[in-house]
Amino acid sequence: MVSRRAVVTGGMGVAAGLAVAGCDASGSPGAKWSEGASSAPSASPTSVASVTITPAASEKNVSPRERIVVTVQGGTLQKVTVTAGGKAVAGELAADQSTWRSTGKLKYGKTYAVTATAVDGNGVVTEQRSTFSTVKPDSTAQITFQASALAAIKDGGTYGVGQPVIVAFSKRVKDKAAAEKVMEVITEPAVEGRWRWMDSHTAHWRPAKYWAAGTKITVRVRAYGVHLGGGVYGARDASVNFKIGPSRIAVADGKTKQMKVYIDGKLVRTIPISMGKGGTTIGSRGQVIDFWTRSGPHVIMTTEPTHRMTSASYGITDKNDPNYYDEIIKLCHRLTYSGEFTHLADWNVWAHGNTNTSHGCINIGPAHAKWFYDTFTLGDVVEVRNTPRQMKVSDGIGGDWTIPWSKW
Repeated sequence: MVSRRAVVTGGMGVAAGLAVAGCDASGSPGAKWSEGASSAPSASPTSVASVTITPAASEKNVSPRERIVVTVQGGTLQKVTVTAGGKAVAGELAADQSTWRSTGKLKYGKTYAVTATAVDGNGVVTEQRSTFSTVKPDSTAQITFQASALAAIKDGGTYGVGQPVIVAFSKRVKDKAAAEKVMEVITEPAVEGRWRWMDSHTAHWRPAKYWAAGTKITVRVRAYGVHLGGGVYGARDASVNFKIGPSRIAVADGKTKQMKVYIDGKLVRTIPISMGKGGTTIGSRGQVIDFWTRSGPHVIMTTEPTHRMTSASYGITDKNDPNYYDEIIKLCHRLTYSGEFTHLADWNVWAHGNTNTSHGCINIGPAHAKWFYDTFTLGDVVEVRNTPRQMKVSDGIGGDWTIPWSKW
């Protein structure tokens, strides 16, 4: 016989079951039992889609050159968002929805949040989140393209056959190898060339010999995000395009006092000139100053209709010194940083072709000065021969061509 206590206990268990099942709570006869009503709710299905985000989560000092890549296996990507400071980074989703790549530019010193949503073949959605930070430079270097230290290369401009490619950085470049990896010169037709660092800020590129007329040149420096050493990074990417005009080369001879002008290899004019008279004097700081025109390839760096020329610029300041001068000179092409020019000199026409009387410039008379000024331009070459002083690399961009190709 079943005891009453056992029956009551069992009845309490049934009542609890009925309450959970949501049936008649009165306990009246006729209440029905619900099979399995007390079982636990089923767990949410798990997605088989696996999402990978690059750069990795929590990674620091990421270069802003890097692209963000999100991939999925076992499913498709539905949505990817990348933000920093409330601003979104643009990107593209592949046609098969398996990969998303950023197309927008990342910035220095930012933390980026990535959210990727994917769905598997059963329609189960999963979401992956990640953050990473880009590098914060100590400083950034701006990039400029120069015709010389006195003039920038103009995009789309035309220059002479002696014009080197010059890339200048606003900050010191300690890791020159890293810089050269992102410095590219493309020429049409193709020609071999090399970089040479003139100092810690400036690199020159030139071919083995003067450019061929008509060459097209593209220079690209992809320095943004690149560590140039010492905590300095490139501030931006930069590029420039220019071309080479006709071959214009003038050969100035210190012995004959004549300058022969060749255009595309053909002699087109012979110009009587007067060059540096030679000799020395002592400057205001006790330095020795000479008056020779330097032998070697000079390349035109500026063209100026007028230029103030004064001996005080190189140390002769005493107005009683016979070598003192301060004049406005016309039709000037600058050849060196130290102050050698070709220019109109109508005061000493008597000397042209027979006597060297200048302080180092190449004097040209009225019959030829205007033609020469109008014909020659930046990058064109004036080769000086037969003088006792040789041009130095630092004298001007023509100094690049004084270095043998084997040593460039």
